[in-house]
Amino acid sequence: MIQLNYRDAKPIYEQIKEGLRRLVITGAIAKDEKLPSVRELASELAINPNTIQRAYRELESEGYIYTVSGKGSFAAEQADVTGRRNEKLLREFDEIVRELLYLSEDKNTLIRRIEELAGGGEER
Repeated sequence: MIQLNYRDAKPIYEQIKEGLRRLVITGAIAKDEKLPSVRELASELAINPNTIQRAYRELESEGYIYTVSGKGSFAAEQADVTGRRNEKLLREFDEIVRELLYLSEDKNTLIRRIEELAGGGEER
């Protein structure tokens, strides 16, 4: 389900969050499918339940999952996720582009990279 790399500089909760996000996005966890409980996943991964709880809390704030009190956490419908996540990513994109332009990156180079990515080209 989720692979953790203890040598990665990225915090464990981030790795869990990214792993679960990827499973939701790819459909490996279907809409409205129940996720493992915090205790179950903590036991399976042999880590502190607070780490799982933090990942779940952030995924819920991003709209990837929702919690039903007394029932557990479930994968959200893509439509629920798309709007909020797109807004957040576009804000991050804008910040990065502004910084690149400030650092004298050529506008046409940025446009070309976007077109390559949109066309299925390889990332650099």
